[in-house]
Amino acid sequence: MPDIFGTILFPFKWLVSAIMVGFHEGLTFLGLPGESGWTWTLSIIGLVLVIRAALIPVFVKQIKAQRGMQALQPEMKKLQTKYKGKTDQLSRQAMAQEQMALYKSHGTNPFSACLPILIQMPFFFSLFQVLSGVAQANQDGKGIGLLSAAQVKQFDESDIFGAPLSKAFLPQVQGGDPNVSVIVLSIIMILAMIASQFITQKQIMAKNMSEDAMASPFMRQQKMMLYILPLVFGIGGINFPIGVLIYWTTTNLWTMGQQFFVIRRMPTPGSPAYKEYMQRRVAKGLPLIGSKKTEPEVEEVIEPKGQRSQPQRKNRRKK
Repeated sequence: MPDIFGTILFPFKWLVSAIMVGFHEGLTFLGLPGESGWTWTLSIIGLVLVIRAALIPVFVKQIKAQRGMQALQPEMKKLQTKYKGKTDQLSRQAMAQEQMALYKSHGTNPFSACLPILIQMPFFFSLFQVLSGVAQANQDGKGIGLLSAAQVKQFDESDIFGAPLSKAFLPQVQGGDPNVSVIVLSIIMILAMIASQFITQKQIMAKNMSEDAMASPFMRQQKMMLYILPLVFGIGGINFPIGVLIYWTTTNLWTMGQQFFVIRRMPTPGSPAYKEYMQRRVAKGLPLIGSKKTEPEVEEVIEPKGQRSQPQRKNRRKK
């Protein structure tokens, strides 16, 4: 049976390895030792920077979609009230059609928030396969993707703080001769990965969501994911090689900084961050976003009570 998953990831593995090789060659050209684990670590960080920079247009679309989802929350509440208690097939179908019409009218959908992470997953799994296969490829004297056999050997033998980049936490615990550096560094990076992901989601929910969005059923699901996703990645992280943990921690830190910038400079209207943003603009003497330019006030002339004077033409002849 053909390996469908491997076939799908094949071009991504070549792209991941090509970016890593490109950064590694550039760093060695600048004078860094090619066999150093820090040179390969910087190559992995460079891979993150390239992928996340390429995803900036997708991130902008994600923000617009999220704003659209929050804007339609009052209408969604009305729709849920309209079909409350109706469980027949026709009612459910009608409700689904009206929901899709709302999504279309606001130019959004509930899956838009997941788009960036879905696009990143093939690169993540490809990097996982590349780094997990380094030890075996080194034993066989083969390359992986655009990594030559010599570069595979370099990577397999490289380390940071005494922890090889191709080693993972779980095999060290299960093995008879564990590498303490791998165990300690893995735990630190897993905790950093979990913390950065949790803080990112927490700051979005605490500062960048309107009251209507916070009260929606969709928000209850988001609160569950706030605790579930970091836990899932934390549990999965015990089997990630150090190089993969570097990649995922770096991309989480990028996301956290990116969200901090958005919350401070482009907050969601109606959110606590938006009110703070408006207060900062007022303090700096800047006009409020969305406010119309004030027209010069015209004083109202109050005529005295009594007989109203009739307008006369200036060129009227006297009789």
